[in-house]
Amino acid sequence: MPTADQRNVSRDDARPTRVDSIGAFRRMVSNAFVPLEISSDHHGPFMARLTSADAEDVVFTEVTARPHLVERTTETIASGGSGYYKVSLLLSGSSILVQDGKELIMRPGDLSVYDTSRPYSLLFGEDFRNLIMMFPKDRLELPGAFTDQLTAVSLSQEHQGIAPVLTAFLSQFPSQLTHLTRPVRAKLGHTSLDLMGTLFSSILDATPGQRDPHQVLLQKITGYIDQHLASPDLSPGTIAAVHYISTRHLHALFQRGDTTVSRWIRERRLERCRADLVDPVLHERTVAAIGARWGFTDAAHFSRVFKSAYGVSPSDLRHG
Repeated sequence: MPTADQRNVSRDDARPTRVDSIGAFRRMVSNAFVPLEISSDHHGPFMARLTSADAEDVVFTEVTARPHLVERTTETIASGGSGYYKVSLLLSGSSILVQDGKELIMRPGDLSVYDTSRPYSLLFGEDFRNLIMMFPKDRLELPGAFTDQLTAVSLSQEHQGIAPVLTAFLSQFPSQLTHLTRPVRAKLGHTSLDLMGTLFSSILDATPGQRDPHQVLLQKITGYIDQHLASPDLSPGTIAAVHYISTRHLHALFQRGDTTVSRWIRERRLERCRADLVDPVLHERTVAAIGARWGFTDAAHFSRVFKSAYGVSPSDLRHG
């Protein structure tokens, strides 16, 4: 899981910051997101405004600016900030997104995703307003092999059913977050990730025939795991038996996604625990009960693995 130092900044308030030069804007966006190159051949004064707010690991940022080019290069990748997805909701203007050899023209209302681990470019040819949701890639409960194929694709056009719901939900950020407490903001951040994962899954489910059969099976298995995270009987053996495959085949599927079955289960359970710990509705439920609810029957073990994953104990997170 990406640690806190992999992101350059954490904001508790949605306060707008204005700049009037490309240099100042480059420093501002590199601090708010990840290291980036910014350039512009636009004639006339440059102006930009950025409003950013945290909802736990999810950062919502609204950018209003004059035309310019954004580039995530091999050099800026080497400077840090890999391991994140940025989901863009264009609110006004137009842009061109290029990543992984694909090019997407974006219009107002379009949703798209790009990966900070690989080079990309964004060209804004006119004044624009853009909302960006940035979060660690492993916060999505889908293997990276699935979601990586959705970069530089119009998520709005791929799924007209769920995309408008997500667009309407995201368009309220980040200005509204500043009025909410951190636990409520964390809950909204988790809800945003759930909606994003649902959208990604819906798009991938719509085109199973175009995908590797191993990926289709792996998605089916990860879906089963998510439905049975609370079960103490969840294990590689039971998962393999339910899907009529050998445990060796199961481990090979997850190895293709650069992870293991046990790690996948543990990380998903930890995410559920973290969401419950910051949920105001569950404030009266003990830390041990929350751990047990998601398969961590030993309270001491739960506290150790949680702190190892997030750098803070379950109790400290709840009271932090």
